[in-house]
Amino acid sequence: MKKNASPAVIIFRREIKSYFTSPIAYIVTGLFLLASGFLFFNTFFLINRAELRQFFGLLPIILSFFIPALTMRLLAEEKRSGSYETLLTLPVTEVQIVTGKFLASFVAGAVMLVPTLCYAITCYIFGKPDAGPMIGGYLGALFLIASFSAIGLFASSVTKNQIIAFFIAFAICIVFTLISSFLIFMPAAIVSFFDFFSAYSHFESISRGIIDSRDVVYFVSLTALFFVLTVESLKKTGEAR
Repeated sequence: MKKNASPAVIIFRREIKSYFTSPIAYIVTGLFLLASGFLFFNTFFLINRAELRQFFGLLPIILSFFIPALTMRLLAEEKRSGSYETLLTLPVTEVQIVTGKFLASFVAGAVMLVPTLCYAITCYIFGKPDAGPMIGGYLGALFLIASFSAIGLFASSVTKNQIIAFFIAFAICIVFTLISSFLIFMPAAIVSFFDFFSAYSHFESISRGIIDSRDVVYFVSLTALFFVLTVESLKKTGEAR
């Protein structure tokens, strides 16, 4: 490791190494592939369609569960073990800590998604799917992973308990995913307003293969919001010491 490497890069490398030298990443990835594989092969064999529509249709809900499972330990475990206090004695800022851990969780989430590319390959072997929605679906998935990673990191910053961090992150992610569905019986104007805040709606828009700047701004803003909230949470932790 280079001596002049940024603290954020050092933290990123440490977290990535920790992910893939522990069973957590493999267990979470394995369960994710089981869930996503069921959705794909259910469509492929039972409905006899070479497409990823059902897979992408439920992907936001699946990621709402699995990304918090990846992020729950990032800061909660360090606080519980006391290693976070040691980290604060080093020449590193809260922004650098959050940046390194966010990048690690995003990369881990993206790696978890990579094996699902075999579903796309299978579709092209046995059918002629439209490339636009497929590319859009994977791009939208990366936006979701970034946003949910930031949410998970925030949840992990407010508690020392990994399980509590998981449930906080899951609750926030699922609300952003299904917010418009919760208001299905409300007046159309209200549903339309809250639909703007729905991660599912923006993901669905991107997964059609049409990249709208409003959808990109939404995911970037959601990610930035929880990134900043995590930084502020760590600052308050540092001030309380």
